[in-house]
Amino acid sequence: MHRRTFAAAGALALCAAAYAGTAAGRPVRIISLSFNSVPLEAVRDLIDTQAAKGVDLVILPETWRGQKDDTMETLDGPTIRAMSELARKHRTYIVSPIDRLDGARRVNSAILLDRAGRIVFVYDKVFPYWSEFDHKTKVQAGFAAPVYQADFGRVGFAICFDVNFPEVWKSLADQGAELVVWPSAYSAGTTLQAHALNHHFYIVTSTLTRDCIVYDITGEEIFYQKSKDINVARVTLDLDRGIYHQNFNIPKRDKLLQEHADSVEQERWMDREQWFVLRSRRPGVSARELARKYGMEELRDYINRSRRDIDQMRGWEFRKRTEAGTASSGGR
Repeated sequence: MHRRTFAAAGALALCAAAYAGTAAGRPVRIISLSFNSVPLEAVRDLIDTQAAKGVDLVILPETWRGQKDDTMETLDGPTIRAMSELARKHRTYIVSPIDRLDGARRVNSAILLDRAGRIVFVYDKVFPYWSEFDHKTKVQAGFAAPVYQADFGRVGFAICFDVNFPEVWKSLADQGAELVVWPSAYSAGTTLQAHALNHHFYIVTSTLTRDCIVYDITGEEIFYQKSKDINVARVTLDLDRGIYHQNFNIPKRDKLLQEHADSVEQERWMDREQWFVLRSRRPGVSARELARKYGMEELRDYINRSRRDIDQMRGWEFRKRTEAGTASSGGR
């Protein structure tokens, strides 16, 4: 088994005790299971064992039951029924991708079950891979990439080939995603890293290639683990950590840290990027909420506001004008 794990900036802690109310911030305990061609019964037993140790979110790979002409299932099929029982038993969210039959449509879907075992969210892959159109019943493209408000935070989804299309990830960021779950057939690596770097959400993967990557809100890879058999990756992420540009925020940050030195700390100072990261030091204290009260603007919001206001001063939206220009020139 090849295995490499490391923590950066305190973002990741390999312990489940964080959830017990003893940890600061807003921790979410995640188990990513990565494997290929494992029977439903074995996966069910594995989740049952691992979830008993404490977890908030279990992630499974893309279409892990297969994607052939005879693998299509509805939402009340055996896979989702089994995952629903486990989610309810262990009071955890589970993300289970399936080759889904939705009426007459075939879609590559990630199904989110809540702690009561209810289906609360369905994401249909917006950009299926080309081979998915070669099936007798073609996989249909999804229409949108919405975000779900779970009890631990705002979570979004993308699947495999979606990694190549920035508009999917920008949509997730615009809806306030704090964590993006990416089930996939392959690893992607730095292609994913670009989205974490640009949009400042965590990304956690679960793949058929038996590896798991976690990217931080800073864009850094903070966890990687790969196995020859079933890869079981456990991480705990603090969704309360906030990232800020130095522009306009330093006096407000100084006042916050002076008045709440026992509650909030500056975890990272990224001099070349001119960014910094704040996190809570005490349970029950939200660093991001305190920063908002002191008038601080998170990095993603700052960039979006700058784009909007400068476009308004210019009199037209740069993105739309340049897209129209590319179309009219035939992409040259």
